[in-house]
Amino acid sequence: MNLEPINFLLVDDTEQNLIALEALLRRDGLNILTARSGFEALELLLVHDVALAFLDVQMPGMDGFELAELMRGTERTKNVPIIFVTAGARDSERVFQGYESGAVDFLHKPIDPRVLRSKADVFFELSKQRRDCTHALRLNEMFVGILGHDLRTPLSAIQTGTEILEQLVSDEDQRGILRRMFVSGLRMNEMIEQLLDRTRARLAGGLGFARARKRIDVVELVQRAVDELRTTHSQREVRVELHGDTVTAGDPDRLVQALSNLIGNALQHGLPDAPVGIRAFEDGHQVAVEIHNRGLIPSELLPVLFDPFRGRHHASRSGARGLGLGLYIAQQIAQAHGGTVAVVSGEDTHTVFTLRLPRVSPEPVHAELAPRGHTVLIADDDEVTRESLREAFEGEGYATITAADGREALDVLLHARVKPDLVILDLVMPLLEGGQVYQAMRAAPELARIPVIVSTSDPTRAPAGTILIPKPVKLGRLLATAARLIRSP
Repeated sequence: MNLEPINFLLVDDTEQNLIALEALLRRDGLNILTARSGFEALELLLVHDVALAFLDVQMPGMDGFELAELMRGTERTKNVPIIFVTAGARDSERVFQGYESGAVDFLHKPIDPRVLRSKADVFFELSKQRRDCTHALRLNEMFVGILGHDLRTPLSAIQTGTEILEQLVSDEDQRGILRRMFVSGLRMNEMIEQLLDRTRARLAGGLGFARARKRIDVVELVQRAVDELRTTHSQREVRVELHGDTVTAGDPDRLVQALSNLIGNALQHGLPDAPVGIRAFEDGHQVAVEIHNRGLIPSELLPVLFDPFRGRHHASRSGARGLGLGLYIAQQIAQAHGGTVAVVSGEDTHTVFTLRLPRVSPEPVHAELAPRGHTVLIADDDEVTRESLREAFEGEGYATITAADGREALDVLLHARVKPDLVILDLVMPLLEGGQVYQAMRAAPELARIPVIVSTSDPTRAPAGTILIPKPVKLGRLLATAARLIRSP
């Protein structure tokens, strides 16, 4: 496994001190970065990920405390452990100042080499473990991607073959075997899709669960979900009631998936001789879908019912053989559309799942959204998020440009023949962070008037002058905000 070396940063204005520290710390797998001033250190921190920083306290121009405060104020470096090194007297006030600046330790010269190595070893090993975990997660994502691609093709061939054979054979016992094989194939395909959805949710923060925004009647979605489930639950009775205006906006396929997961859960876990009731109705500014079934969810499962991979104990009781992802994915789809999923179980041995979605006016959604012919720059280092946003904006009639890091985004802004009308900017990106890209835009007259939307889970990080969309991003809100900004002079 050929991984990049781990970076330590040494900052001292005296060359001999840097040489001595580097000699003490040098080892395989470690790359030592050295800087003679705080300004040189900041330049290195812009392009290198650092596992530990040794900062000399007394330096001209910018001392170690000032450098530490700047590091703590930047998203890219705010979590870098800092060890201060000083030749000054053991002044408790200065030590406290160091810890307030974000230090994890404070060493006084002359430094005992054994102490220095042992402290450095701790952060070296922690960084190796963190990197190994990250690498393992990436391998897992690759595995899931290969699983989804390579297993679905032969699975599709098996299902097609069983359908053909069922038409050719006349023996009812043989036809029954083929039907069971086909249903098992459907269940396996659903498990594969759930694993892929789990990966999309982790990488894209929910964006992959709403890649379109169309006006759609929830009644149609319920009917589609019920029709699909009748293939595998032909003996079960499903009663549907519809009331009022039930029009929402979103990705129809994803919303059908959420409804299918919720209704399928009721069919699978409810009492087999009792009907499943579905009631879709207008509820103020929302559309509500209630799914009723006879049966009780154990009280100990209710707090974790929507957690991923939960419910193996519950599954073993009911005879189900899923992955425990269906309800989690339904919840993620609802949240991506600005909605919610809730459950009540226990009253009169009934269980009720309620899906709520924003209700929209009868006018087409597209009439309120994107002015056609405008260009959006999407800058995000996560490929899944970037591609999800690109598909969503292109689906609304925008032209799009994408950038995978801050430097690429700035290059597009400075050199593109046609400047974008709007920038969607992730704040945490390699090479240049989103905040630095925004400051460069403010300094360039031809870019300063372009509106910028930033996505972040911490509103305090949004630069002044940008429009904040909190994470997880709700696609409908993002598209509506983008249209409003482009229309504004």
